Amino acid sequence: MVTAAYEVTEPTVDSQVVSLKSSGAEAFFIAGTPKFAAQAIRKAAEIGWKPTVIIDFPSSSIAGTLKPAGLDKAVGVIVGTTNKDPTDPAWDNDEGIKAYRAFFEKYLAGADISNTSYLTGYQQGILLEQILTQCGDDLSRDNILRESKSLRDVVIPTALPGIKVNTSPTNNMVWTQMRLQRWNGTSWELFGDVLDAASD
Repeated sequence: MVTAAYEVTEPTVDSQVVSLKSSGAEAFFIAGTPKFAAQAIRKAAEIGWKPTVIIDFPSSSIAGTLKPAGLDKAVGVIVGTTNKDPTDPAWDNDEGIKAYRAFFEKYLAGADISNTSYLTGYQQGILLEQILTQCGDDLSRDNILRESKSLRDVVIPTALPGIKVNTSPTNNMVWTQMRLQRWNGTSWELFGDVLDAASD
């Protein structure tokens, strides 16, 4: 395994991508912010390197990563996700996505709905509401912490089918399940079953 780090103050990661290509690697995992993930995807395509490209979830935004990289250059990129894509017509009749789109139109009119950072904030609001509901009349710090670590099979309406939020006193990770998806040039295509960290 070969790695190449970067500093967020660097203007590009082009030299790191060129160096990684020379290693002969057949897989390229990009763990970076959207700006640098976009640069890495674009540079790999420009130099003719065609590894299997996997990006981290924070860089899965169409608006934040794939468009800047070039939608055509991102074809084949794989990412794990928990969410339905609010721009995908496949979810047009989905109640959770319809509610999100209505919220987006009301409170974020003019913003780019393909920027999934907005969806993350929306989901955090839903989880906060769930925690406060579970707290009842006891909104003490201790009870809020206790209830935030007591989420059981919570379904977020914008999450993919089969994906639920479960926390415990020893696990405060909101998302422990995901599905893989691959960019086809115009949309994400899901593949495989729900992956669950708790089953490993």
